[in-house]
Amino acid sequence: MSIIVNLDVMMAKRKMSLNELSERVDLTLSNLSILKTGKAKAIRFSTLEAVCKALDCQPGDILEFVNDGKEQP
Repeated sequence: MSIIVNLDVMMAKRKMSLNELSERVDLTLSNLSILKTGKAKAIRFSTLEAVCKALDCQPGDILEFVNDGKEQP
């Protein structure tokens, strides 16, 4: 099971740079980059809310579940 982060897709749709989003949600560029590349292990609801407000989108526009056929123990 995998969670895919589509933050880069939403940023492109909104024509927003990582720098601009970083300023709007008050997160460092490095933390946003980790989230954008899908390397984050967790995200706070407050961060998700801020990103959704800044990009005018829903959480499901940013996060996607993909069943890769592998079961977690």
